[in-house]
Amino acid sequence: MIRRLLTCLALAALAMNGQTLKLDGLEKLAAKASETINVTLNESLLRLAARFLSDSDADQVQIKKLVTGLKGIYVRSYEFENTGEYQRADVEAIRNQLRDPKWNKIVEVRSKTDGENADVYLRQEADDRISGLVVISAEPKEFTVVDIEGPIDMD
Repeated sequence: MIRRLLTCLALAALAMNGQTLKLDGLEKLAAKASETINVTLNESLLRLAARFLSDSDADQVQIKKLVTGLKGIYVRSYEFENTGEYQRADVEAIRNQLRDPKWNKIVEVRSKTDGENADVYLRQEADDRISGLVVISAEPKEFTVVDIEGPIDMD
């Protein structure tokens, strides 16, 4: 579980002003989950966290640069004891929010063998700037959504 959280936050470090996904509908899953991760870092919290990063450590300087300009990082992850404790409709509720033409699905993984599915979406503005990233991972006993808002420089 901790490894997944770190992976989600690492994705944030690689990422990017888009509209916030509505994740509050997932709150009902927390009561069923054996483990839950809930990360909510809005713009002001990200700026505050960046102040604690060193200006002399090269890695921390790079992280500070990546975080600058981000509007928010939101992670919801639920791990369950048994399969079937969340519904396909829970996943579709998130995917439906990404049907706007500005969102482009850039990765889709479907596994019939183990039931693992993953999608990665980028939000692209008219001037081709990337302004959001969403990762959805749906496994039989785990469901995770990562939403990163803000500008991203693909370089």
